[in-house]
Amino acid sequence: MTASLHTPVGRSHPAFVALTTYLADVTDALGIGLESCTVDHDAPVSAYVALDGHLPAHPGRDIALLWDERHGWAVAAETHSGEDLIVVRHLGGATVAPSPARVARFVEALREGDHHIGLLDPPAIRIPAGLAELDAVLRNQISG
Repeated sequence: MTASLHTPVGRSHPAFVALTTYLADVTDALGIGLESCTVDHDAPVSAYVALDGHLPAHPGRDIALLWDERHGWAVAAETHSGEDLIVVRHLGGATVAPSPARVARFVEALREGDHHIGLLDPPAIRIPAGLAELDAVLRNQISG
């Protein structure tokens, strides 16, 4: 179920609160607000963050930051026809919840045309093991 950041009825698990807090920190580091975000509460949990600007390799296409609980962050270019997004790069790393500053540096490097940052293929960072485990991963980032 794709929704705004409001948790749907029956989905009041603390993992969704932790995800919203983490997204707030990331969007703050990017200089945008939570109104740019949507979350898909179904498994695997994922988020979409609309970004301003374009990438040099994709002029004229809006860009977005994507997150999911398996692969972490990726930057994608919108298509003109409503098809799936074109994933440009994945951030990678040891956690699906890297520091907001690291996410912001990743986005900025791609905006500047860095073709060496990140990964072309989605990394296998984590196998989803339920909302309690996701909550622990996200809370570790928030408190750390």
